[in-house]
Amino acid sequence: MISLPASTTALVLIDLQKGIMSYQLEPHPSDAILSRSKLLAQRFRAAGAPVVLVNVAFAADFADAVKAPVDRPLTPPADSRPEKWSELCDGMAEPSDLRITKRQWGAFYGTELDLQLRRRGVTTIVLGGVATNMGVESTARAAHEHGYGVVIAEDLTSSLSKDMHTFACERIFPMLARVTTSDSIELAD
Repeated sequence: MISLPASTTALVLIDLQKGIMSYQLEPHPSDAILSRSKLLAQRFRAAGAPVVLVNVAFAADFADAVKAPVDRPLTPPADSRPEKWSELCDGMAEPSDLRITKRQWGAFYGTELDLQLRRRGVTTIVLGGVATNMGVESTARAAHEHGYGVVIAEDLTSSLSKDMHTFACERIFPMLARVTTSDSIELAD
């Protein structure tokens, strides 16, 4: 068990949105991630700890997407994304939750996530979401660099392949965070 003070800990869930959760995810399927994320979010809310729901969204023309010289750039899809692609999955959000929209992989750069966490006295984040080695890893790296304690709920993360998920969880996250499961997280007064 990892015991964390509810008064200084937030749950941050990355990209649990309709468009992304429709992908084939490994090793944890989207329905398992969603159900476990909802349970952990309920525990955080009951303890008075912040729940932060992050989604990714872009303008229809992708004008606000990152443009950098890379081998595999993000390009607008040939067919436009469904209208509700960026909408959080049903039943994820409660009125008390903080909502952050990002326009790149990580949830810190270009958003007010750090400001909102610091104003609430948060020093530790519990992190889950999709994809393990993209949005979750980018956010974990930035949180670590911002001085937050980071806990990764491995069973709340998944990726486009089991290998990408496993590499992040076994090789990268242990250098940035404590890695555990959602049912091994305890919130204390």
